[in-house]
Amino acid sequence: MLRIGLTGGIAAGKSVVAERLGELGACIVDHDQLSRRVVEPGSAALIEIIRAFGDRVVVGGILDREALAGLVFGDARARKRLNGIVHPYIEAMASAKDRQLRAEGHTVVVHDIPLLVETGQGSAFGLVVTVAAPEELRLKRLMENRGMRHDPAQARIDSQASDAERAAVADQVLDGSGTRENLRAQVDEFWETHVPH
Repeated sequence: MLRIGLTGGIAAGKSVVAERLGELGACIVDHDQLSRRVVEPGSAALIEIIRAFGDRVVVGGILDREALAGLVFGDARARKRLNGIVHPYIEAMASAKDRQLRAEGHTVVVHDIPLLVETGQGSAFGLVVTVAAPEELRLKRLMENRGMRHDPAQARIDSQASDAERAAVADQVLDGSGTRENLRAQVDEFWETHVPH
């Protein structure tokens, strides 16, 4: 089973790449979805988060993601503390998913991991693909497409690894600065040249 790690900066085009890889036949394991599952009400991770950050990050027993984001995106120590809590749970869930997919006979599994570089997972995959786009363009996309204000959008970008840091661990860098169609065409080319058929 070929395991591919997919990463890229926020608003660089990673979701377009994941969608196309899925259409081409890869199984996609979305680590953003896993991160939401590990903090469901009553979960061990949520209990640890409340212990670390207090009741202000929970409303009605449910994690208030915006409140937590407000605490961690401007504070590297708080962000590191949060990552130290949730990432072991996410990685355990991802490993279980790998075992399940291998048992089902899947041949290509793509792990869509926004913080692949930040969490040191680059060497865990047969191939690593990253999507790059200029910071100004990503900032514009966050503000126009996701309705974020400038400062929170910039804080999200600043909290992540740089394109250069991601490229250093990648086997393939895709250019997310153009059109959706252009990016999908790059995925097709990658699939033809790197994925055994």
